[in-house]
Amino acid sequence: MDRKLNKTKLLRYLMLLVAAFFWGMAFVVQATDKIPPFTFTAIRSLLGSFVLVPVFLVMDAIKKKKGDKAPLSHEEKKRAMKDLWIGGAVCGAVLFAATNLQQYGMSMNLEAGKAGFITAMYIVLVPIIGLFTGKKSGVVIWISVALAVVGLYFICVKGKFSVNAGDICLIACAFAFAAHIAVVDRFTNKTDGVKLSSVQFAFCGFFSLVAALIFDLGKVSISTLLSFYPSFLYMGICSCGIAYTFQILGQKGTNPTAASLIMSFESCFSLIGGLIFLGEKLTAREWIGFAIMLVAIVLTETKELFEKVPSLPANKE
Repeated sequence: MDRKLNKTKLLRYLMLLVAAFFWGMAFVVQATDKIPPFTFTAIRSLLGSFVLVPVFLVMDAIKKKKGDKAPLSHEEKKRAMKDLWIGGAVCGAVLFAATNLQQYGMSMNLEAGKAGFITAMYIVLVPIIGLFTGKKSGVVIWISVALAVVGLYFICVKGKFSVNAGDICLIACAFAFAAHIAVVDRFTNKTDGVKLSSVQFAFCGFFSLVAALIFDLGKVSISTLLSFYPSFLYMGICSCGIAYTFQILGQKGTNPTAASLIMSFESCFSLIGGLIFLGEKLTAREWIGFAIMLVAIVLTETKELFEKVPSLPANKE
């Protein structure tokens, strides 16, 4: 049998890679103790939700004009709206837990590399969750996960690895992000990806805003918030609006563990960002970690990208 490149799957992988890029560049932006975590998450999430509204409105208008979007019956519209709001609420609630735990963890120790390593441990948790949800992974993927963990350790952890209160938050955050990948996998085939992303951020932002009004009131001034507007714009538009939308679109029809491996490449992108924008130099240890991560991802995704093409029976004369 011959093999051919699955172009649809390649596009989804590229979307996940772009998402990882924006998240990788965001780690330094997130590492601040100047703004309370709930406030930070509320602003970035609500901005991300608002940014996506005109996007899906324009997309719907284009589909309608081209005739690509078949009219739905009243019952179909009702069911689609129900799936959208339930999916958005569930994804938003899990994302609320994940992002705020991450923000709290980073605000307590401000070590972006270490935070990236602990957060990325969702790559181990996702296949474990898959064992209980019918999304089992093969031997190759488990080997790739093990390699990725080693690569991430070389990249992110410098010196002695100690555990503090911030790290405990980040460990919990890894569990929450693994759960988020699982719930996205559940709802992404039921509703429009861009709309789901916008609604999940609306819920995440709302939950964070309520928490901020309870716990963060009086802890930050308006002038401080305004001084961080570049960070909010990046986190809202790029990290939320673009990256998480690409995650939802990229995960559609993709093995959750394979998707998590691609998204864990955010740690490598954070290194590249430091190399290009901050003039940092990569150590031999970091280059080794980078290489191991590449091997882990290529090992899994190359197998997934190519599908067998049934060979035609030979003509008999």
